[in-house]
Formats: sequence, structure tokens, C-alpha cells
Amino acid sequence: MTTSSDTSSRQVLGFQTEVRQLLHLMIHSLYGNKEIFLRELVSNASDACDRLRFEAITDWALLKDDPELRIRISADEKARTVTIADNGIGMSRDEVITNIGTIARSGTREFLQQMTGDQAKDAHLIGQFGVGFYSSFIVADHVTLITRKAGLTAEHGVRWESAGEGDYSIDTVVREARGTEVILHLREGEDDLLRALTLKTILRKYSDHITIPIFMGEEQVNQASALWARPKSEITDEQYAELYKHIAHDFEAPLAHTHARVEGKQEYTLLLYIPRRAPFDLFHPGHRHGIKLYVRRVFIMDDADQLMPAYLRFVRGVIDSTDLPLNVSREILQHSADVEAIRAASVKRVLGLLEDLAKNKPDDYATFWKEFGAVLKEGVGEDAPNTPRIAPLLRFTSTRTTGDDQTVSLSDYVARMKEGQTQIFYITADNLQAARHSPHLEVFGKMDIEVLLLCDRVDEWLVSNLPDFEGKPLESVTKGDLDLGPLADPAAKQELKQEEGEYQGLLARMTEILSDRAAEVRLTDRLTTSPACIVADKHGMSTHLERLLKSAGQKVTPGKPILELNGRHPLVQRLKHEVDGPRFADWSHVLFDQALLAEGGQVEDPAAFVKRLNDLMLGLAGESPSRIWTP
Repeated sequence: MTTSSDTSSRQVLGFQTEVRQLLHLMIHSLYGNKEIFLRELVSNASDACDRLRFEAITDWALLKDDPELRIRISADEKARTVTIADNGIGMSRDEVITNIGTIARSGTREFLQQMTGDQAKDAHLIGQFGVGFYSSFIVADHVTLITRKAGLTAEHGVRWESAGEGDYSIDTVVREARGTEVILHLREGEDDLLRALTLKTILRKYSDHITIPIFMGEEQVNQASALWARPKSEITDEQYAELYKHIAHDFEAPLAHTHARVEGKQEYTLLLYIPRRAPFDLFHPGHRHGIKLYVRRVFIMDDADQLMPAYLRFVRGVIDSTDLPLNVSREILQHSADVEAIRAASVKRVLGLLEDLAKNKPDDYATFWKEFGAVLKEGVGEDAPNTPRIAPLLRFTSTRTTGDDQTVSLSDYVARMKEGQTQIFYITADNLQAARHSPHLEVFGKMDIEVLLLCDRVDEWLVSNLPDFEGKPLESVTKGDLDLGPLADPAAKQELKQEEGEYQGLLARMTEILSDRAAEVRLTDRLTTSPACIVADKHGMSTHLERLLKSAGQKVTPGKPILELNGRHPLVQRLKHEVDGPRFADWSHVLFDQALLAEGGQVEDPAAFVKRLNDLMLGLAGESPSRIWTP
């Protein structure tokens, strides 16, 4: 109970801008699913109790005065309030300001910029973000929070109040009991929430799996047993889904789950979920892993990243070990053989779950891949022992598909390979449009050879760590020494040899002019309609990889690419007779820059490129650049 307050300690503070935006969006977008406020507040209370139980492992004094952890829900019809109270860890004044006044999550600004004003779409986005305490304002026009952190004395209580608009007040109060109570002053029209039956129905629907007992009066409303510890035959799909929503703070049911109890040398239970949608901060460095670690049903920690590799960071769930010590720390987890074994088994379970989806539920797997495919690709480089299992799960777009969806597996590609084809051909590019229109694909289109189109930022990393699939090497079509093997056209090769003699003067002169930019200028038979293309030196990195490394802030020693010319193109044929002409140098630079642009690159000197282009167009029009009037 709060007995008094220190008015000299009262402060009125403004919400962080992102909090104000989120509150406004949430109240308007989530009202149709307003029951979730109770689920979110009970989840917070449960987490507070779990954290206190963990802290008490090393400091029993925190718990001894009131050892029975619990959550109490009550309604006051006269005051029109609903109160959610717990005797968990509580918060200090600074923690209240940090946890409620601000949102300390990377990518929050980008998340808010995705909001559309469409309430249905925004509700999904907000569901991915996790609303927690702020869900109070869906049903309340005024909220009071009173808390005291375990281990602090009664005079260190804190009262926080707000109407969910621009600011909040916070002051110091005397609070005898540790823990937190949230008092919701209901909006007009929410009187149904004052009925005990309504609250019990919501609690049993959303919070039956909570391991902390929930009381209304003297009645315990939930089972308060660990769902994952029950036999699978006794758990319904709805119960699995509600535990997932509690763990992930998600509004949607998961895409799939796996539940297993392992006995033998080690004993542990795991319940792991694949979400239906990716969280907005999946690719942010500070993204939290989703595994909750328990030891003998005692909560130990959130975000136990040692139990799941980074490329499976989308997995949510619970791992409950019988063998780990209760005082296990993150440092101990990093060097524990037991943890390594649990991690390895968990990875195999997740990969097995994905294999089952890919084989038996292709639509669900397509949903998974659209949301998390780019993350799973990281596993090829991070988890070499499991690469043989990951590779068949990969999906790509190709020259045989339309649209943006990645639907082609490596097995699909191999099954469609032309007779005599020994390589899996691919191209990497900044985006799908650049890949589809790359000049490097021209000869492959002519010969009807499928090419994988790789446009995710991780794809360069992927192919550098996946040299082959089922014995078929992966080969970039942008390689300077591209060899089509038995598929090559002997007549085209013979014609190219004849052309090289005719173009010897042009190639030598252009190589000299472009010596600072290109390692070599040569003819090619890979082009059918474009005049030129850029290819990587045999031992050099592709121009696409070079751009990616530079954009990531890495120092790159720039290499010189090779410029290949199409001797059958009218422009190149014309230049053969202009080697000694006054504009030949300009034509050489423009051809190089155009080839660079076609690869998605940037010209080093845009102004010089534009000037050369303008001068050449004036020349073709019969005008001299020197005749152009300038003030």
C-alpha cells in the first residue's frame, strides 16, 4: 500500500517522441483486439516474478519476507478501475523512467516510419514490436503505476501517472510491499471489464499457461504449471499458440512448433516456435534472441543467445534443463559442454521442422522463406557442419521465374539442368531488376540456360561459402574466365578468334586509354545485344562484392576489372575504324562507364561522363562542342 508521498520529489516529464507516436497508433489500431491489454500486463507481471526468483538464487533476502510469488487481478466498480498487481522484482525510480518513458530498442524510428494509417496493417506491425505496458491505454484514459524494487526500503517506492498523452508524472512514495501494481482508470464504455466473469474469461483464454499463480479474490484462475512440462497429448494447439504469444509478445499464432523431452546423458525439454512474421528489428545488431532458459522450471534468463546460433535468431521458445546449475550465468553458458550439446540438438530440431514444412507444407514454407530466408542463408557460412541440411532449404529467383518471390531450390535447378551442363550458374546484383537486365545473361538467354538471380546482401557471403551442391559447382556468370564446357558453341569460339585479329588495333588502343581503370580490354562471345560488359579478373572480387564491402565501411583495395566488347555490335564495329579519331578516347570512357552502370555500379566522375556523352551526341548531330555559347 502507498501511505504517503514526497511532493518535493514529484517530477513531470515528457514522453520520448517515439513513445507518443506509439501510444497514438496503438490506441487507434489495436482497439479491435483490446483484450490483449490484460495478456500483456500479466506477462509483464509474470516476467517480474521470474526475475525475482532468479535473483533470489544468489540473494535469498530479496524473497524471504514474501516467498510465495503471485499475481492478483481486481476490479473496483465504484472507482471504475482494474488493478494488476504482482510481488515480483519491482522497479526503482530510474528504472521506471527508462522502462516506461523511453523505448530503448534499435530501429524504433524505422519501425514507426513503416506505419501506414491502415489500422489492420498497423496492428500487425505493432504486434511485432511488442506493446507491453503501453497496451494499458487501449482501455484506460488514465494509468497509475506504483512500484518498489525488491531489496530497497519502503520509502523508495515510486508512483507513476499519465493520461497517455504528452507527459507523465513521477514521485517518491512509501510502499511497504515490493513489486508493482498497475491501476487502470477505464475509458467510458469499458464497463464490461469491471465484471469478474469477463476478466476470468480473458485470463483463461490468454494466460492459463503462465507459471505464476493468478488470483482473483481467493480463487486461482490459471493452472500455473509449465506448459512445456506437460505431455504433448494434453496440450491443445490453442495452448501452444498462447504460450508463443506470451514468449514472443506477438499477436499472431506461430507458423510451426516442435516440442520434445530429451532423456539420457542429459535431460532437458525444448519447445521451439517459428514465427509467422519477421520482427521489424531482425537485422539490427541489437536484435534480441528469443530463447528463454529455465533450469528445473526456474526462469534463468531471456535472450539466451548461446542456445541458438545467429542465423536462427528468429526462433522463439523455451529450453528447460535439468542438469545446468541454478546460478548459471552467460559466461558459464559460453564454456559449457552441456550447453553446446543442447544447442546442437536444438539446431537439428529447428532444421528438421523446416525440412518438414518444405516437404509437406510448401505454402507455409513459402511464408517462412519470405520472412526469414535471408537470415537462414547466413547459416551456410556460420554453420559448416549443417550446411548440407541448410543448402536444400535455400530458395532463389531465377531466369525461369517471374515476379520477386524466391521459389527455386537448388534441387529444382539441378533437375532442370541442360544435358551436358556441369555448373550451377548465378549472378549477384544490388536488386532483382539489375540482375534480370544484366548483359551477362545474354548468352545464357540465347542458349536457354537457367541462371539464379541473387539479390540479397547476404548472397555474396553465401556463394563464397557454398562452392557446390550435389557435386555441381556454383559459378558466377560475371567471371572473366567463364567456361560453358560442353554447352559452348564451337562456331562462336572460332568466330571470336577470327574477330580478335580484326580488332587488335582497337583493343590495344582502348587498353592504353583505360589503363587507369581497366586491367584489360578484350572481345567476348558472352554478349548478343549489348556493346560491352565489365567482368572480374580471374583472381579478383566482383564489382558487386566491392560495392557491398565499401557500403559496409570496410577498406577495399580497388581492383581493375576487365572490359569485354561485343565485336558484332554496330557501335564496336564503327569504333574499329575510329581508333585514330579525335573522339575515340571519349567513346572508350563512355563504353566503360555504361558497362559499369549496367552492373549497378557508379561512375567515378559523373560530371565527366555527362560531358563526354553530351559532346558525343553533339558530334553525331553535326555540331562542335566549341560552338556552344556559354555566358
